[in-house]
Amino acid sequence: MREFIFLTKALSDKNRIRVILALNKKELCVCQITRLLNLAPSTVSKHLSILNHARIIESRKEGRWVHYCLAKDKTSSKAIGWVINSLSKDSKIIEDRKRLKEILKIDSEELCKTEKIGR
Repeated sequence: MREFIFLTKALSDKNRIRVILALNKKELCVCQITRLLNLAPSTVSKHLSILNHARIIESRKEGRWVHYCLAKDKTSSKAIGWVINSLSKDSKIIEDRKRLKEILKIDSEELCKTEKIGR
């Protein structure tokens, strides 16, 4: 039951849902996620921590950079699929996709400098 509670808690916030949908097709660094959500780095870090704890996302470190992707954990994969299928046509998610395309045009290193966040 504990995993279920972590999973449902992770899915109970619109910004965490936005992260899940942003990671649907592509791995992103924390700077890109921060820019997309337009939130304070500490807030984004807390959201990522909750998603990671629920095994919805995974991280990998590459030098100074931390990248996130959707987890391959079987427990969360059905929930992730449900979220993606349910909300992929939501107007906010469509707006996020457009915004993310613009963010991805910016060099990650330059983006992280402007966001002034740790890697």
